[in-house]
Amino acid sequence: RAEIRATAAGRYRYYQNVCAQSYSFVWWDWARWEREIDWMALSGINLAPAFAGQEAVWQRVYRNLGLNQSEIDKYFTGPAFLAWNRMGNLRRWAGPLPPAWHIKQLYLQYQIVERMRSLGMTTVLPAFAGHVPQGILRVFPRMNATRLGRWSHFDCTYSCIYLLDPEDPMFQVIGTLFLKELIKEFGTDHVYSADTFNEMTPLSSDPAYLSRVSHAIFRSMTGADPEALWLMQGWLFQHQPDFWQPAQVRALLHGVPLGRMIVLDLFAESKPVYQWTESFYGQPFIWCMLHNFGGNHGLFGTVEAINHGPFAARRFPNSTMVGTGLVPEGIEQNDMVYELMNELGWRQEPLDLPSWVTRYAERRYGASNAAAASAWRLLLRSVYNCTGVCVNHNRSPLVRRPSLHMDTELWYNASDVYEAWRLLLNASTELGSSPTFRYDLVDVTRQAAQQLVSDYYLSIRSAFQSHALPELLTAGGVLVYDLLPELDSLLSSHSLFLLGRWLESARAMATSDREAEQYELNARNQVTLWGPSGNILDYANKQLGGLVLDYYGVRWSLFVSVLVESLNSGRPFHQDQFNQAVFQVERGFVYNKKHYPAVPAGDTLEISRKLFLKYYP
Repeated sequence: RAEIRATAAGRYRYYQNVCAQSYSFVWWDWARWEREIDWMALSGINLAPAFAGQEAVWQRVYRNLGLNQSEIDKYFTGPAFLAWNRMGNLRRWAGPLPPAWHIKQLYLQYQIVERMRSLGMTTVLPAFAGHVPQGILRVFPRMNATRLGRWSHFDCTYSCIYLLDPEDPMFQVIGTLFLKELIKEFGTDHVYSADTFNEMTPLSSDPAYLSRVSHAIFRSMTGADPEALWLMQGWLFQHQPDFWQPAQVRALLHGVPLGRMIVLDLFAESKPVYQWTESFYGQPFIWCMLHNFGGNHGLFGTVEAINHGPFAARRFPNSTMVGTGLVPEGIEQNDMVYELMNELGWRQEPLDLPSWVTRYAERRYGASNAAAASAWRLLLRSVYNCTGVCVNHNRSPLVRRPSLHMDTELWYNASDVYEAWRLLLNASTELGSSPTFRYDLVDVTRQAAQQLVSDYYLSIRSAFQSHALPELLTAGGVLVYDLLPELDSLLSSHSLFLLGRWLESARAMATSDREAEQYELNARNQVTLWGPSGNILDYANKQLGGLVLDYYGVRWSLFVSVLVESLNSGRPFHQDQFNQAVFQVERGFVYNKKHYPAVPAGDTLEISRKLFLKYYP
């Protein structure tokens, strides 16, 4: 075979979002990590974080500084929420971390960095961003640390983390101590990640203060490694644009020598930051596609934006772009978009998308099939072609707490998905034995069912509002007793759509029953309530067999019965009262201790066909 040589236009092809460490990778064993790293190598990824095991090193550093174990336990969150502990958003929730967790993660990290480096990748290690546990103030009472505000919908019970003042001498001591310890443990490729103000408002907007913070962080890195390069997420600039005006952005970026920082323009396909910051005021940046929030299922993409965005960024006046990146908050969804983005990292100009996706279908299924290719071209022009500022949170009524004001807007023609579903079923006689085809059939059928849920919701709402009890009972009955159970059995027929697989992988990390229970609660809470009281409710929603029936289904059942009761009694529907009642249902699911199978059941093709015959509009 002839050797194929290609030259990428940028130095880096980056992969991974800090949040994916919690939403997707948290329960992975080495076998699963190994597959991911091999996929990264095959995709040409050459820069990626290696974040496992850092809490073990932090614990060592905190103990050396004089903290006791209970002070450390009050700081670390449970495994499923560590991403936000690392960024100074959250503490304690769903914790503490058992000793066995640290040991397992350390060993994983050894394997991860070894494999990544052996395949020619540059690993990015974590560094000190300035956040400290409260216990440190007992040991160093004169230390100058200030509490940051609350994060998201959490109060100070679980957020309001202390930030060390950049001028405090302990800043350098802690930062350098941690990094030296980390390098001793794992070696280094000289690139470090630190996010101080991720979704956290700084204590002052004074540019001099912001420069001091970034200067202190960088100095603590070079104290341990003179060659240090700082990799920083640029999410904060577009997340809080009122705070991060040009003067503030420039100050933070210029606290570090030019060329010693790489900024990830994290959401460049929808809200690029390089355009309004003169290409990050001279610091190198990577053009990243974020694409997914919370690891939600739901067909989605911004193919036109990613097909043109990186090339426009390279041509930008005085562009400092040094590569492209994939930074989804959660993976195992919408494979096509990631394959496309990976390919664009190697291209010198945009692709002809319809012909690319036709070839993609053939590569994916190992055979060419006219119906499958047509289905993909339909999906390409519809669900995968969101234009304007697109934020892909799945807001379908299916996965949201029911109310009379739910969002059913789509950015595409629903009929294109129904037609793609029909075409894939036509292709199933030829392609039915391909595992990737079966996965896509589940995914497209799931999307069609998600659309149907919105239709039934609209029928339920209008029946209720026009006091039509028979119509309410009919629409509610079909949704609760047929459509949702059918969707659940479809999802249960494929291993990648099983709640049991997520829970089983959490329990498999444990070394005792008590740990297994804690990890399972972590896993259940993250995909539902996200916090003790539904603080970030359904942010990380998934469509999984078991979850659709026992969580979303039970919620819809309660909603329909409360509406029926309201019409029967003549008493108005109160959302607040419903929310209190439905919270008990949501919480009940997290603690139900029910065992969910981790092995699929039923024939995907048959179930999809049955759904089609019943529901195809």
